[in-house]
Amino acid sequence: MEGIWEQSPLKYADQVKTPTLFIHSEEDYRCWIPEAFEMFTALKYHGIESRLVTFKGENHELSRSGKPKHRIRRLKEITEWFNKHLMQH
Repeated sequence: MEGIWEQSPLKYADQVKTPTLFIHSEEDYRCWIPEAFEMFTALKYHGIESRLVTFKGENHELSRSGKPKHRIRRLKEITEWFNKHLMQH
């Protein structure tokens, strides 16, 4: 367990400085959604601006074969996030 904890991003959440956007499909069984919620929560706890966007009915292939309306929303979320955070600097 100690080795796993050493490799876990959660261990280092208190060192994060970068605003973080999480995009996750609810039916992605390669990357488990509880892990996204854990990291999102840890960053929020440490005061890091974060956003978690989930897509119901989508899987790991969202960007390539997801529903068109979800792919458009995904790109919109990414674009708005970068515009907000890159335009500040």
